[in-house]
Amino acid sequence: MTETSPIAGLHAATAELDPPLAALDLPTLRANAADLVRRAAGTPIRVASKSVRCRAVLAEVLGADLTAAGGFAGVMSYSLREALWLVRHGARDVLLGYPTVDRAALAELAADDIASRSITLMVDDAAQLDLIRAAVGTDRVRPRVCLDIDASLRIGPLHLGVRRSPVRTPQQAAALADAALRRGFDVVGVMTYEAQIAGLPDSNVAVRLVKRASAAEIRKRRAQVLDAVRSVTGELEIVNSGGSGSIEVSVADPDVTEVTAGSGLYVPTLFDDYRAFTPRPALYFAMPVLRRPAADIATVFAGGYIASGPAGSSRVPKPVWPRGLKLLGAEGAGEVQTPLSGAAELRIGDRVWFRHAKAGELCERFDAVQLVDEDGSRVGVPTYRGEGVCFG
Repeated sequence: MTETSPIAGLHAATAELDPPLAALDLPTLRANAADLVRRAAGTPIRVASKSVRCRAVLAEVLGADLTAAGGFAGVMSYSLREALWLVRHGARDVLLGYPTVDRAALAELAADDIASRSITLMVDDAAQLDLIRAAVGTDRVRPRVCLDIDASLRIGPLHLGVRRSPVRTPQQAAALADAALRRGFDVVGVMTYEAQIAGLPDSNVAVRLVKRASAAEIRKRRAQVLDAVRSVTGELEIVNSGGSGSIEVSVADPDVTEVTAGSGLYVPTLFDDYRAFTPRPALYFAMPVLRRPAADIATVFAGGYIASGPAGSSRVPKPVWPRGLKLLGAEGAGEVQTPLSGAAELRIGDRVWFRHAKAGELCERFDAVQLVDEDGSRVGVPTYRGEGVCFG
């Protein structure tokens, strides 16, 4: 461990605590937030709550003094129940990133004037509109909705990107906007999430070429979609785009009114190979050494915090301190114990620090995160799990 590593400060500040524990380096978090604002070049950034999952960190970012350069504004939630919970705690601009079919939560939304004004639902199908209208139970409420437009790149039979919205063409978008208006909704926005740009590291020339082609295609098609939707709805409040890995691409389009970012605050291992920004890992977790089954092997408690996505080595946690530790190919990261090679110097009771492959998912494993500031001061704050909520 070097003195310049944030792990040094985390290790010292949490020395009196027994692991397992999660710790966040506040100076690095703030530097990452400032860098996201710099990259956004004046375009407001909506915080992706699924990549944070800690209200104290959301408050830290949204309250940061970065407004002169655009700054952070609003939350992108991943669940309607989460959005309602955040509104009860003071949030006033929450955009759902995904459709919802939670009828009880929709009824709760309709019954709460503040929530109805503060939350914008995401839709990509007229069937969702019908379900929402039935769940709301009254024609007097006009839910706010944003249209999710497919931003994948298609080259012949190839589909490059994630499988999200079925709405792709300007005609389809205009038809959905018209269907929403006729059913009594307020269409306030359009979203395009270019996962094949934002979610892929710049690991080789082929990926970079795909990103460049995709950026050109979606910019042209987004303009056409917006023209078509505005012909039905008039002006829109929200044109949302991008993620932590594609901010520069999104803000280059003057039609985009805001970008979304979240993972770029914690910087998990999946972001290590990006060229768009300098990775500064901020969030770590520590596990205690339980046993020494061989001279070069130490076994730590738990650690099998596998990230979502396609199964493989990129989704497992990475031991980062002490240096030189590696997971065993025959066992990997385990449910209740994880053996590590390269551990000749470790003793029973020592700590091993890890990084997670994704951002907010780690918070589902801990009920608290230790926030460590530059002066070594520490405060424990609850994660979503620590506040007794789970949104899936």
